[in-house]
Amino acid sequence: MKVRAHVYVGGRVQGVFFRSEIQDEAVKRNVTGWVKNLPDGRVEAVFEGEKENVEKVIEFCKKGPPGARVTKVDVHWQNFTGEFENFVIKYRYS
Repeated sequence: MKVRAHVYVGGRVQGVFFRSEIQDEAVKRNVTGWVKNLPDGRVEAVFEGEKENVEKVIEFCKKGPPGARVTKVDVHWQNFTGEFENFVIKYRYS
């Protein structure tokens, strides 16, 4: 079953290669969507793909790469849209 998750990750998650590690995890698991930094220090992401694969990427978000200190992960499940062709890092706040 294909799913969509809108995720917010808090803690020390910027400046520790969090976005690029998330992108690697997503690509490895055939998950599409995007990830970006937020002005308040959190990371925001949208993941779409098979439920098991999306859940594995979310599990990675809960620990993050070396140097990260994740304190909170909010997951909002949404309807799958299929709007993404790949997984990208967004480099501007928007």
